[in-house]
Amino acid sequence: MIKLGILDQSHINEGQQATDALADTTRLAQEAESLGYSRYWISEHHAGKMLSFSSPEILIAHLAAATKRIRVGSGGVMLPHYSAYKVAENFKLLEALHPGRIDAGFGRAPGGMPLATRALQENKFVDINKYPQQIMDFVGYLNGKLPEGHHFASLHAAPAIEEPPEVWLLGSSFESARIAAQLGTAFAFAQFFGTPGGETAMNHYQQHFQPSLANDRPRSMVAALAICADTEEEANQLALSTDLFFLLLENGVDQHGFPSVQTALDYPYTENDMYRINRARERRIIGTPDKVKEGIIRLAEQYHSDEVLVMSSIHNFEARLKSYRLLAEAFELPRRL
Repeated sequence: MIKLGILDQSHINEGQQATDALADTTRLAQEAESLGYSRYWISEHHAGKMLSFSSPEILIAHLAAATKRIRVGSGGVMLPHYSAYKVAENFKLLEALHPGRIDAGFGRAPGGMPLATRALQENKFVDINKYPQQIMDFVGYLNGKLPEGHHFASLHAAPAIEEPPEVWLLGSSFESARIAAQLGTAFAFAQFFGTPGGETAMNHYQQHFQPSLANDRPRSMVAALAICADTEEEANQLALSTDLFFLLLENGVDQHGFPSVQTALDYPYTENDMYRINRARERRIIGTPDKVKEGIIRLAEQYHSDEVLVMSSIHNFEARLKSYRLLAEAFELPRRL
């Protein structure tokens, strides 16, 4: 049986403020829990005018406090910007506050434009090649088991916890899969990015996984963009916002709000724009509940994963909520009262 989770980037919609977007995110997390979704992840991005937050750890604390059972995590923290020790302290505190419900997902991308990266890394030297060591250190701090000879082997990361959070590496490349397999973490592939070779990367992870403190077996997940509505026509119309959002993002346009359907309809697309949008649609799952369910099952089979993170980027919040409700009903997720 496929588990479904939610990936939420909590964009500020056109016509909204950050407080509105965060209120919607909180309500969606609560609805996700009652609908039977297994986990709720939030991303890390910096400096964009349409971002409602840049610190996943702080928002995780809020969402976990607003819910009771659903797992809440980062999708993910961009670890090269930070100290593995400090991030371990943050996640151990989250786990102590909400035992058995916290996921620590990591990525190595900058999560923003070069200026934001320079500000995040001011007065420090960052070697991206040290990312695997950072992950190993983080897992060591979580479990209180840094290897002998490590320069911080005697250092305690507070607070003490009974069980560590789940550790996931996120990526959209073969290299991310290779690192996850080598380090023995769980691995989530961002299929919605559209990077080719995803199935090959996932196969490598599953075939070359090395048991570790984090996991004794491979655990994989795939993240997809899916939009569900009562009719095919409605779903395709709702998806127009996503089409324009990603088109402008690829063009380097700093958007002030996630575009409405009307803004997308009024946009002066070129022939090349439409070609790019149609190509991007090939990797998205858009349609009626039956069609979206079929597409998600097919994707899970292709990636040999029993869990899918769903991102439904829809401008209208009620339509977005309905998309997740229809999907939960189609998969007959176990509702929670």
